[in-house]
Amino acid sequence: MTNKYQIFLISDSTGETLDRIFLALQSQFANFDYEKKEYVFTRTNQQIDKIITECNDKKNSIILYTIVDTKLAKYLGNECLKNNIPCFGVLGNLILSFSKLLNQKAIYKPSAQHILDDDYYKRIEAIQFTMSHDDGKKNEDISISDIILLGVSRTSKTPTSIYLANRGYKTLNIPLVFKQSIPETLIKDSKKLCVIGLFADPERLSEVRKTRANVNHSTDLQSYTDVNQIKQEVDDSKKIFNKYNWPSIDVTRRSVEETAASIIKIHEIKKNK
Repeated sequence: MTNKYQIFLISDSTGETLDRIFLALQSQFANFDYEKKEYVFTRTNQQIDKIITECNDKKNSIILYTIVDTKLAKYLGNECLKNNIPCFGVLGNLILSFSKLLNQKAIYKPSAQHILDDDYYKRIEAIQFTMSHDDGKKNEDISISDIILLGVSRTSKTPTSIYLANRGYKTLNIPLVFKQSIPETLIKDSKKLCVIGLFADPERLSEVRKTRANVNHSTDLQSYTDVNQIKQEVDDSKKIFNKYNWPSIDVTRRSVEETAASIIKIHEIKKNK
Protein backbone atom coordinates (compact mmCIF):
# COMPACT_ATOMS: atom_id res chain seq x y z
CA MET A 1 0.00 0.00 0.00
CA THR A 2 1.44 3.36 -1.01
CA ASN A 3 1.64 6.34 1.35
CA LYS A 4 -0.71 9.23 0.83
CA TYR A 5 1.04 12.59 0.75
CA GLN A 6 -0.32 15.96 1.78
CA ILE A 7 0.90 18.52 -0.76
CA PHE A 8 0.89 22.17 0.31
CA LEU A 9 1.34 24.66 -2.54
CA ILE A 10 2.28 28.08 -1.19
CA SER A 11 2.43 31.14 -3.44
CA ASP A 12 2.79 34.87 -2.88
CA SER A 13 0.62 35.46 -5.97
CA THR A 14 -2.29 33.68 -7.67
CA GLY A 15 -0.62 30.24 -7.50
CA GLU A 16 -1.15 29.61 -11.21
CA THR A 17 2.56 29.07 -11.95
CA LEU A 18 3.06 26.71 -9.03
CA ASP A 19 -0.07 24.72 -9.83
CA ARG A 20 1.12 24.13 -13.40
CA ILE A 21 4.58 23.11 -12.24
CA PHE A 22 3.11 20.63 -9.76
CA LEU A 23 0.80 19.25 -12.45
CA ALA A 24 3.83 18.56 -14.64
CA LEU A 25 5.66 17.03 -11.67
CA GLN A 26 2.94 14.67 -10.48
CA SER A 27 2.27 13.42 -14.01
CA GLN A 28 5.72 11.77 -13.95
CA PHE A 29 4.76 9.37 -11.15
CA ALA A 30 2.26 6.58 -11.81
CA ASN A 31 1.61 5.75 -8.14
CA PHE A 32 1.51 9.15 -6.48
CA ASP A 33 -1.40 9.29 -4.04
CA TYR A 34 -1.89 12.78 -2.66
CA GLU A 35 -4.22 15.48 -1.45
CA LYS A 36 -3.44 19.03 -2.49
CA LYS A 37 -4.08 22.26 -0.65
CA GLU A 38 -3.24 25.67 -2.09
CA TYR A 39 -2.38 28.88 -0.27
CA VAL A 40 -2.27 31.99 -2.44
CA PHE A 41 -1.15 35.57 -1.71
CA THR A 42 0.98 34.34 1.20
CA ARG A 43 3.09 37.34 2.20
CA THR A 44 3.53 37.35 6.00
CA ASN A 45 5.28 35.25 8.64
CA GLN A 46 1.94 34.79 10.40
CA GLN A 47 0.45 33.14 7.32
CA ILE A 48 3.47 30.84 7.14
CA ASP A 49 3.07 29.90 10.83
CA LYS A 50 -0.55 28.82 10.29
CA ILE A 51 0.44 26.67 7.32
CA ILE A 52 3.27 25.02 9.26
CA THR A 53 0.85 24.22 12.09
CA GLU A 54 -1.50 22.56 9.61
CA CYS A 55 1.37 20.61 8.06
CA ASN A 56 2.31 19.27 11.49
CA ASP A 57 -1.25 18.03 11.96
CA LYS A 58 -0.97 15.92 8.81
CA LYS A 59 1.17 12.92 7.90
CA ASN A 60 3.58 12.96 4.97
CA SER A 61 3.38 16.70 4.38
CA ILE A 62 5.38 18.24 1.54
CA ILE A 63 5.64 21.95 0.76
CA LEU A 64 6.26 23.47 -2.66
CA TYR A 65 6.40 27.22 -2.93
CA THR A 66 6.90 30.20 -5.20
CA ILE A 67 7.81 33.13 -2.97
CA VAL A 68 10.03 35.83 -4.45
CA ASP A 69 10.53 37.77 -1.18
CA THR A 70 13.86 36.30 -0.07
CA LYS A 71 13.27 37.04 3.65
CA LEU A 72 9.90 35.33 3.63
CA ALA A 73 11.23 32.39 1.62
CA LYS A 74 14.10 32.01 4.11
CA TYR A 75 11.66 32.14 7.02
CA LEU A 76 9.57 29.38 5.43
CA GLY A 77 12.69 27.29 4.81
CA ASN A 78 13.88 27.65 8.40
CA GLU A 79 10.46 26.75 9.84
CA CYS A 80 10.26 23.68 7.63
CA LEU A 81 13.75 22.65 8.74
CA LYS A 82 12.78 23.03 12.42
CA ASN A 83 9.65 20.94 11.91
CA ASN A 84 11.26 18.36 9.63
CA ILE A 85 8.93 19.13 6.71
CA PRO A 86 10.26 18.58 3.16
CA CYS A 87 10.20 21.97 1.45
CA PHE A 88 11.06 22.93 -2.13
CA GLY A 89 11.31 26.42 -3.62
CA VAL A 90 10.42 26.33 -7.29
CA LEU A 91 11.69 29.72 -8.48
CA GLY A 92 14.30 30.82 -5.94
CA ASN A 93 17.42 29.17 -7.34
CA LEU A 94 16.32 29.85 -10.91
CA ILE A 95 15.91 33.58 -10.24
CA LEU A 96 19.31 33.69 -8.52
CA SER A 97 20.98 31.86 -11.41
CA PHE A 98 19.43 34.22 -13.97
CA SER A 99 20.45 37.20 -11.86
CA LYS A 100 24.07 36.08 -12.07
CA LEU A 101 23.84 35.21 -15.75
CA LEU A 102 22.22 38.54 -16.71
CA ASN A 103 24.43 40.45 -14.30
CA GLN A 104 21.49 42.33 -12.85
CA LYS A 105 19.50 42.22 -9.63
CA ALA A 106 16.00 40.71 -9.73
CA ILE A 107 13.14 42.98 -8.63
CA TYR A 108 11.60 40.26 -6.40
CA LYS A 109 8.10 41.59 -6.96
CA PRO A 110 5.13 39.24 -6.34
CA SER A 111 2.66 38.96 -9.25
CA ALA A 112 5.14 40.65 -11.60
CA GLN A 113 4.03 38.29 -14.39
CA HIS A 114 0.49 39.69 -14.18
CA ILE A 115 1.45 43.27 -15.04
CA LEU A 116 -0.93 44.92 -17.53
CA ASP A 117 1.58 45.21 -20.37
CA ASP A 118 1.23 44.91 -24.15
CA ASP A 119 1.37 41.11 -23.97
CA TYR A 120 -1.53 41.08 -21.51
CA TYR A 121 -3.73 43.17 -23.77
CA LYS A 122 -2.67 41.09 -26.75
CA ARG A 123 -3.92 37.95 -24.99
CA ILE A 124 -7.22 39.61 -24.09
CA GLU A 125 -7.71 40.73 -27.69
CA ALA A 126 -6.86 37.23 -28.93
CA ILE A 127 -9.37 35.63 -26.54
CA GLN A 128 -12.14 38.01 -27.61
CA PHE A 129 -11.36 37.41 -31.29
CA THR A 130 -11.25 33.63 -30.88
CA MET A 131 -14.50 33.40 -28.92
CA SER A 132 -16.36 35.45 -31.52
CA HIS A 133 -14.92 33.41 -34.41
CA ASP A 134 -15.62 29.94 -33.04
CA ASP A 135 -17.14 27.20 -35.18
CA GLY A 136 -17.04 29.03 -38.51
CA LYS A 137 -18.44 32.37 -37.34
CA LYS A 138 -17.35 35.58 -39.09
CA ASN A 139 -15.23 33.90 -41.75
CA GLU A 140 -14.86 37.30 -43.41
CA ASP A 141 -12.13 37.98 -40.81
CA ILE A 142 -9.94 35.09 -41.96
CA SER A 143 -7.25 37.45 -43.25
CA ILE A 144 -6.64 39.06 -39.82
CA SER A 145 -6.39 35.81 -37.86
CA ASP A 146 -3.05 34.36 -36.76
CA ILE A 147 -4.11 30.74 -37.06
CA ILE A 148 -7.00 28.98 -38.81
CA LEU A 149 -7.94 25.47 -37.67
CA LEU A 150 -9.94 23.09 -39.88
CA GLY A 151 -11.42 19.76 -38.95
CA VAL A 152 -14.54 17.65 -38.81
CA SER A 153 -16.77 17.73 -35.74
CA ARG A 154 -15.14 16.84 -32.40
CA THR A 155 -11.49 17.15 -33.42
CA SER A 156 -10.85 19.53 -30.47
CA LYS A 157 -10.94 22.68 -32.58
CA THR A 158 -12.63 24.89 -29.97
CA PRO A 159 -10.58 23.92 -26.86
CA THR A 160 -7.38 24.14 -28.90
CA SER A 161 -8.40 27.56 -30.22
CA ILE A 162 -9.10 28.84 -26.71
CA TYR A 163 -5.77 27.53 -25.46
CA LEU A 164 -3.97 29.26 -28.35
CA ALA A 165 -5.89 32.47 -27.63
CA ASN A 166 -4.61 32.40 -24.06
CA ARG A 167 -1.13 32.30 -25.56
CA GLY A 168 -1.94 35.41 -27.59
CA TYR A 169 -2.87 33.92 -30.98
CA LYS A 170 -6.03 35.10 -32.75
CA THR A 171 -7.47 31.76 -33.75
CA LEU A 172 -10.37 31.08 -36.07
CA ASN A 173 -11.73 27.56 -36.42
CA ILE A 174 -13.89 26.23 -39.22
CA PRO A 175 -15.80 22.93 -39.13
CA LEU A 176 -15.54 20.72 -42.18
CA VAL A 177 -19.12 19.66 -42.76
CA PHE A 178 -19.76 16.72 -45.09
CA LYS A 179 -20.19 17.84 -48.71
CA GLN A 180 -20.01 21.53 -47.84
CA SER A 181 -17.39 23.79 -49.39
CA ILE A 182 -14.77 25.73 -47.46
CA PRO A 183 -14.55 29.56 -47.61
CA GLU A 184 -13.17 30.92 -50.88
CA THR A 185 -10.88 33.36 -49.03
CA LEU A 186 -9.14 30.42 -47.41
CA ILE A 187 -8.23 29.00 -50.80
CA LYS A 188 -7.32 32.33 -52.41
CA ASP A 189 -4.94 33.39 -49.63
CA SER A 190 -3.83 29.87 -48.80
CA LYS A 191 -0.09 30.60 -49.00
CA LYS A 192 -0.29 33.72 -46.83
CA LEU A 193 -2.40 32.21 -44.06
CA CYS A 194 -1.42 29.75 -41.35
CA VAL A 195 -4.02 27.04 -41.96
CA ILE A 196 -3.73 23.79 -40.03
CA GLY A 197 -5.92 20.70 -40.30
CA LEU A 198 -6.94 18.53 -37.36
CA PHE A 199 -8.08 14.93 -37.70
CA ALA A 200 -8.60 11.91 -35.47
CA ASP A 201 -9.25 8.18 -35.58
CA PRO A 202 -12.85 7.58 -36.79
CA GLU A 203 -13.66 5.06 -34.05
CA ARG A 204 -12.45 7.47 -31.39
CA LEU A 205 -14.48 10.28 -32.97
CA SER A 206 -17.57 8.09 -32.98
CA GLU A 207 -17.23 7.45 -29.24
CA VAL A 208 -16.70 11.14 -28.49
CA ARG A 209 -19.70 12.12 -30.61
CA LYS A 210 -21.92 9.55 -28.88
CA THR A 211 -20.89 10.92 -25.50
CA ARG A 212 -21.35 14.59 -26.36
CA ALA A 213 -24.17 14.60 -28.89
CA ASN A 214 -27.35 16.29 -27.83
CA VAL A 215 -30.24 13.93 -28.55
CA ASN A 216 -32.58 16.86 -29.05
CA HIS A 217 -30.30 18.44 -31.63
CA SER A 218 -31.43 18.48 -35.24
CA THR A 219 -28.36 16.44 -36.21
CA ASP A 220 -29.10 12.90 -37.40
CA LEU A 221 -27.52 11.07 -34.46
CA GLN A 222 -27.16 7.74 -36.24
CA SER A 223 -25.39 9.29 -39.21
CA TYR A 224 -23.38 11.63 -36.96
CA THR A 225 -21.89 8.74 -34.97
CA ASP A 226 -21.62 6.11 -37.72
CA VAL A 227 -17.99 4.98 -38.01
CA ASN A 228 -18.12 4.48 -41.79
CA GLN A 229 -19.64 7.91 -42.27
CA ILE A 230 -16.97 9.46 -40.03
CA LYS A 231 -14.22 7.61 -41.88
CA GLN A 232 -15.44 9.20 -45.10
CA GLU A 233 -15.48 12.64 -43.42
CA VAL A 234 -11.94 12.21 -42.12
CA ASP A 235 -10.66 10.90 -45.47
CA ASP A 236 -12.25 13.86 -47.26
CA SER A 237 -10.70 16.30 -44.79
CA LYS A 238 -7.25 14.79 -45.36
CA LYS A 239 -7.72 15.17 -49.11
CA ILE A 240 -8.46 18.88 -48.61
CA PHE A 241 -5.37 19.31 -46.41
CA ASN A 242 -3.20 17.60 -49.00
CA LYS A 243 -4.75 19.49 -51.94
CA TYR A 244 -3.81 22.88 -50.53
CA ASN A 245 -0.62 21.68 -48.85
CA TRP A 246 -1.89 22.55 -45.36
CA PRO A 247 -0.07 20.85 -42.48
CA SER A 248 -2.25 18.54 -40.42
CA ILE A 249 -2.13 17.00 -36.96
CA ASP A 250 -3.56 13.72 -35.69
CA VAL A 251 -5.18 14.69 -32.36
CA THR A 252 -6.36 11.17 -31.43
CA ARG A 253 -3.87 10.64 -28.60
CA ARG A 254 -2.82 14.23 -28.02
CA SER A 255 -3.82 16.58 -25.26
CA VAL A 256 -4.92 20.09 -26.19
CA GLU A 257 -1.59 21.39 -24.86
CA GLU A 258 0.40 19.00 -27.06
CA THR A 259 -1.65 19.89 -30.13
CA ALA A 260 -1.25 23.60 -29.42
CA ALA A 261 2.51 23.22 -29.03
CA SER A 262 2.75 21.64 -32.49
CA ILE A 263 0.53 24.37 -33.96
CA ILE A 264 2.67 27.14 -32.46
CA LYS A 265 5.78 25.50 -33.91
CA ILE A 266 4.17 25.37 -37.38
CA HIS A 267 3.09 29.01 -37.02
CA GLU A 268 6.61 30.12 -36.09
CA ILE A 269 8.14 28.26 -39.04
CA LYS A 270 5.65 29.81 -41.48
CA LYS A 271 6.14 33.30 -40.01
CA ASN A 272 9.92 33.08 -40.37
CA LYS A 273 9.88 31.89 -44.00
